[in-house]
Amino acid sequence: MLGGLVADAPDLTDEELTNIAFLLLGGGLDTTANMLGLGTFALLEHPEQIPAVTDPARVDNAVEELLRHLSVVPGTVRAALEDVEVEGVLVRAGESVTVSIPGGNRDPEHFPHPDDLDLGRETGGHVAFGHGVHQCLGQQLARVEMRVGFPALFRRFPDLRLAVAPADVPLRTDMVIYGVHALPVAWG
Repeated sequence: MLGGLVADAPDLTDEELTNIAFLLLGGGLDTTANMLGLGTFALLEHPEQIPAVTDPARVDNAVEELLRHLSVVPGTVRAALEDVEVEGVLVRAGESVTVSIPGGNRDPEHFPHPDDLDLGRETGGHVAFGHGVHQCLGQQLARVEMRVGFPALFRRFPDLRLAVAPADVPLRTDMVIYGVHALPVAWG
């Protein structure tokens, strides 16, 4: 990808290329790693739903629901291109707004019972990877990693379970990317 940038945009400086490389690495590694850890935590809290991620016919939809339900990125900032009214508030062209990704993914008008994790739910329309021209560049790779990772984990360790009470799992609520600091598990 960086080679393509160098070829297609030779005027980028070394500093710009370095910043892009760090953005791609951070965005592609930190988000997916936390999604895998947090998704595993959610599945261990709802073991009755684990068969959805181990069934090849259902894993794609299950991953989409995990993405919708967990939303590891809290939000994004966008600038209005023109004056627009949102819920009675005028946002003028050029003004910035913060968009809540979890809020969009928990919209009860779009997702009935939005706070429930339901791996059988049709999850079309979630915004875990953004929307429009601002969609995540690595979203397909992240999906593949989850479609491979979750089934492999639960097939290899079918008796995987939390080693601590769910309330004792340290969550990354103090970080930009939501997830777990650690996930103590046991098996066998």
